[in-house]
Amino acid sequence: MSFEDVVGQKETIDRLKEMKSEGRVPHAILLCGPSGCGKMAIAMGFAAYLLGDTALTDHLNHPDLHFTYPTIKLPSMGKEHQPVSGDFAKEWREMVAKGPYFTFEQWMNAIGAANQQAIITGAESDELTRILSLKPSMGGYKVCIIWLPERMNQTCANKMLKLLEEPPGQTLFIMVSEQPDQLLETIRSRTQRIDVRPIDSADMERELMARRGIEQNVAARMARLAGGSWTKAIETLNAGNENRMFFDMFTMLMRLAYQRKVKELKKWSDSVAGYGREKQRRLLDYFTHLVREYFVYNFHTPELNYMTEEEEEFARRFAPFINEANIVEMAELTAKARRDIAQNANAKIVFFEMSLQIIILLHKRQ
Repeated sequence: MSFEDVVGQKETIDRLKEMKSEGRVPHAILLCGPSGCGKMAIAMGFAAYLLGDTALTDHLNHPDLHFTYPTIKLPSMGKEHQPVSGDFAKEWREMVAKGPYFTFEQWMNAIGAANQQAIITGAESDELTRILSLKPSMGGYKVCIIWLPERMNQTCANKMLKLLEEPPGQTLFIMVSEQPDQLLETIRSRTQRIDVRPIDSADMERELMARRGIEQNVAARMARLAGGSWTKAIETLNAGNENRMFFDMFTMLMRLAYQRKVKELKKWSDSVAGYGREKQRRLLDYFTHLVREYFVYNFHTPELNYMTEEEEEFARRFAPFINEANIVEMAELTAKARRDIAQNANAKIVFFEMSLQIIILLHKRQ
């Protein structure tokens, strides 16, 4: 992984290169920014830039490159065992091998977290202290990338603070955070913060064309839909068929509800109830997204809309039915359905009740 593999973010990369060339590399950097903007890619690129061996860092085999990340306690672990990153090294290697653009949810799925809360434990900071007490194997820097440090528990955070107060020689900590305000202020104050912006649309468009072979007009629309997140762009690309199906289910629901066809709505609900829970949640997330887009469409400000051509075509006829009179209740309705599904409520009842409420909301006048 090198800086050449990062999507956009030239300003941040130039700043890091300048630190190195001027001999001003701090002992701790805090990379902050939204999911998908490339913080981990930048962190790994800078690690390779400092360590000088891209081949080893690519395969996570460099002896002076270390990773810390949220973990869970598996049933197979002993009662007294506190999980550490090393327990999930195989899963981490497999995740990073696919590329440095991934989400917390994808990591949770990779380690089989289910409903568990992933944290960075006190035992992890002890292990890190032990590793970093050793001299660099190759005579240069030791780099520790801490992914989502806001998930450190109190014990870990306190021990990490001591490490930052008295850092081992020739050691660089790179913290990759999406919620830096959740870190201890004393930890934040001992790092050099760099805010990573969402990826520029032009950079996103260019990379989609170069890396994925997408036509310019499709890449431009996808770049807008992604909102500066490469992971979202790739998810949209990979989920094209599913989103098309979700769009068809949305339009069918709205047409049946507008026509008050209760029997057909019952069939629609039974059909959706046959999806798995995760797919049902993705469907509801998609519905929430479209409701928001159709409401905004009424203000005739295209730069605020993020829709595919098909979604926009439907908006021309349907958007007026999502207005000030029902937008709040419509959004609350899909959010409630999502919560109910997450709590294992009966899906047939949840979706049928939602569809009946939509009948009422669509006929609400401004």
